[in-house]
Amino acid sequence: MTVAHQDRTSTAAHPLDMLERTVEDQGWPFERSGRDELNLSVAGRWCDHHFSFSWREDLQSLHLSSAFEMRVADNRRSDVAALLMYVNARLWIGHFDLWPDDGQLLFRHAMIFPEARVSASQCEALLNLAVEACEHYYPAFQFVLWGGKTAEEAVAAAVLECAGQA
Repeated sequence: MTVAHQDRTSTAAHPLDMLERTVEDQGWPFERSGRDELNLSVAGRWCDHHFSFSWREDLQSLHLSSAFEMRVADNRRSDVAALLMYVNARLWIGHFDLWPDDGQLLFRHAMIFPEARVSASQCEALLNLAVEACEHYYPAFQFVLWGGKTAEEAVAAAVLECAGQA
């Protein structure tokens, strides 16, 4: 096994600079609202997804969040909480959350990058992961909120799980 030693005195690009290049390559509209924040919009099948990325230097981590364009009324929070548990149990990376103050649904994930070393492939993978999760489960949240379905019914109706191989 060969271990590559990198010069610690060299300055690495800011992680959001790398992310910005990845977003530009995809042609997605974005706004850099500060050195440590980047916001972008991605057109999806069901809606436009608005992602916010924040870099925390003290934690050497990149946090991603994407709020859905739907609010959860107080009388539907227990149904959505059941769906959150059901869906989050199936996710390997990231999670959906319900903001307690305003009933906002969102997807969140954070990645740690020691020494702020980020690659283009990591940025692309993070974006793809978030878009895929939001696109995949968006209809289930609609079925619970607007269709009155249970978590199990909503996932069964909205999410097609493949079995076997073609």
